[in-house]
This record gives sequence, C-alpha cells and structure tokens, in this order.
Amino acid sequence: MSLLKDVLTYNERFVEEKEYEKYHTTKFPDKKLVILSCMDTRLVELLPRAMNLRNGDVKIVKNAGAIVSHPFGSIMRSILVAVYELNADEVCVIGHHDCGMGKLTPESIIEKMQDKGISEEVFNTLEYSGVELDKWLRGFNSVEESVTHSVSTIKNHPLFAKEIPVHGLVIDPGTGKLDLVVDGYENN
Repeated sequence: MSLLKDVLTYNERFVEEKEYEKYHTTKFPDKKLVILSCMDTRLVELLPRAMNLRNGDVKIVKNAGAIVSHPFGSIMRSILVAVYELNADEVCVIGHHDCGMGKLTPESIIEKMQDKGISEEVFNTLEYSGVELDKWLRGFNSVEESVTHSVSTIKNHPLFAKEIPVHGLVIDPGTGKLDLVVDGYENN
C-alpha cells in the first residue's frame, strides 16, 4: 500500500467517525499571533506544546529555516495576510538549533539535483535567466543571526505596520527550550 493510499484510508475513517469535531475553530487566531517556523519534523508537535498553543490559537507559516528570503515572496505575503486579514497583531520568527539550513551548501544540493536527473542545461538556463542558485540555495552559519535577519526583513517591510511587534526566538528541538533572540516589544 502506498503512503497516499494510507493517508486517504485513514482520512475516510477520520471523517466517518467525526474526529474533526474536536478541532473546530475559526480562521482567526485566538492569540492573535502569526509564527514563522522551520518545517523540521521535530517541531510539528513540539513547538506548539512548548509554547502552550492549541488548535486555533495561532497562524503558523513554515519553510526551510524559518527564513524570509525575499521581501515580496510568499512567506512575507502570508505574514501580511495574517496581520491585515486574519487579525494577528504580533509576529514571532522561531528558528531552531541543529537546523538543516545551517549545513546547506549550494554545491551539495545541486549535486543531489543532478543525481536525480536535473540536466546541466536547466542550470545554464536558470543562470542565463538571472537566477543565482548559489545565493538562493545557501544556508546560514548562525541560527540566531538568521532569525535576527528575518525579524529585520519583516519589521522593515514597507507594507508592514510599524507598531506590530516582531519577536525572534530559537527553540532546542531536543528539549523544547526557547531562547529569546529579539524582543519585539523593545523595538516598538
């Protein structure tokens, strides 16, 4: 049986047994917070539990490294939508120790892409088109610096309301301990 078949079989039973009822909430976050977090599997349940969050409390946006890599990309758009349309009035960027983005090198991922059949012609076309894969695929050296950079990108965005606090934290994926990197209340 395939993974997709397993998911769909489980989902059928989930719906039939009305398991969804215990998750009913609105689209508006009760705690009026939007979190940008890493997509790391260790954080799926740990992060909400470590922050005392339940279904409906916050909006969570996830990507590799909890990075705002482009001020007009989908991550920033999601944060702006959470603030202006979904009533979030604080933002929290949460990176984590032992993040895969801290070890990522463009050379390594490009080599793996080539091993999966992405041709040199594709890389040449991207380079010719102005896509700088070396920058786009680069990780970071310090999770604290990365979080600080993402906080700054959000806080200084021309469409972001200046009175909204933007916090930066780093979580330990082994213990759930949160370390404060940027106190958004101090910057307002």
